[in-house]
Amino acid sequence: MLAEAEIGHRVEKQAFAQAVPGLREALINAQYDLGQSRRFAVIVLLSGVAAAGKSEAVNRLLTWMDPRYIETLAIGHEETEEQQSRPYMWRFWQILPPKGRITILFEHWYTQPGLQYAMGHIGDAELGQRLAEINRFERMLTDEGVLLLKFYMHITKKGQRRRLKQLASDPNTSWRVTRDDAFYVKNYRPVIRSVEEMLRLTSQGYAPWIVTEAADRRYRELVIGQTLLRAIKGRLDATAKPPASQRDGTEFRIPAPDGRSVLTALDFTSRVAPRTYADRLEALQGRLSELTRSKAFQKRSLILVFEGCDAAGKGGTIRRVAQGIDPRSYHIVPIAKPTDEEAAHPYLWRFWRHIPRHGRVTMFDRSWYGRVLVERVESLCPETDWRRAYGEINDFEADLTAGGAILIKFWLAISKTEQLRRFKDRERQAFKRFKITKEDWRNRDRWDDYEKAVEVMVALTSTDIAPWMLVEAEDKNSGRLKVLRTICERLEAVL
Repeated sequence: MLAEAEIGHRVEKQAFAQAVPGLREALINAQYDLGQSRRFAVIVLLSGVAAAGKSEAVNRLLTWMDPRYIETLAIGHEETEEQQSRPYMWRFWQILPPKGRITILFEHWYTQPGLQYAMGHIGDAELGQRLAEINRFERMLTDEGVLLLKFYMHITKKGQRRRLKQLASDPNTSWRVTRDDAFYVKNYRPVIRSVEEMLRLTSQGYAPWIVTEAADRRYRELVIGQTLLRAIKGRLDATAKPPASQRDGTEFRIPAPDGRSVLTALDFTSRVAPRTYADRLEALQGRLSELTRSKAFQKRSLILVFEGCDAAGKGGTIRRVAQGIDPRSYHIVPIAKPTDEEAAHPYLWRFWRHIPRHGRVTMFDRSWYGRVLVERVESLCPETDWRRAYGEINDFEADLTAGGAILIKFWLAISKTEQLRRFKDRERQAFKRFKITKEDWRNRDRWDDYEKAVEVMVALTSTDIAPWMLVEAEDKNSGRLKVLRTICERLEAVL
């Protein structure tokens, strides 16, 4: 879920200066309208790695808005005697804001369990139990009408080190670098793994995490300010409070201020010459064959998910992967419109039917992500269904990996121009005409809608246990090699 926060978002000084006046005016007006209406309370959680800029972000909000009507608190992991004598969540019940007010929490109900897990003081079972309690708490808050916004501010390990060094070298800011920061720097990877687990288990439709790249101050401040504005105005403008099951974080997500996304940041210039491709393909297929025939693999299974826009090359890529595996060991599952039998069961039922046993490989040509892609864009299922699907999918994939499956998810990406070229090529060649239909052309007309759905999908379902691998498939040779190389590297790391 942190993939979208490591692509180098940046807002230039002039663009920031132009955006701020209008944003400030809109925020103060929204805050005033909220106070006058007293229809709901707003709680903003700010989380992030050390040196991500949480304090600066809060100070900026307090500058842009009226601080007299914003409560800013930090409920740390060190418990008072009074807190120790009561259930853990009691302390948070004491600070819930009344309707019409805003509370910003630096440290909150995630702080203690997250830190204890990162330090090894509690295990997976206890963490899961603690986070389940938090999920129920947040569900109650949102059912009661609270607008809950959860920001996770992320920077890379390199960026964290650079930021802490800058703070420590300035006499005016050196006091902000503490011994706790040294722990987070030394244990960056364990901390990030615990963060991924926390995000996966608690990013629910009614209370999603909004992951924000925090390396650039102007970018992070615009994202937080604009997101808060959209959320408050959206709720104020609604004629009635929607049921909790109909709310999710996609309604709060704003276009990135710098216009970049995980898709537009891809580099489509890579090319591989035919002779080089043939040599590398054969080598990678041989490598894959050895890995899937190894003794260690007999205790695991491999699930490959292939998604992508029409004509991105999913079928051709799957064929090249299959050529490196014993035909008796793999199964290819093409996913289309559900049959009557499948439609009569819960959505994930038809995918559970094809999960491989140990020592086997299953490749899905499209997958359970249809719920949040085509079914969402084309309104083929109720909005309540696709909104809750992100959390359901994350839980499903967690079950798969907990059972020994190695899950690798590929999104094959091409440009809109390249898709048009491939469409026309398919129409010209008789043996490819079956690949192009009126539906493909209709889907192309909704390119922007699908791109938005993909960006949300990657943001909410790219987890530490099942990350998305975005493949630049403009050049088929380069894309196929990247897929095979990724599979081999992942198998080698696990086995």
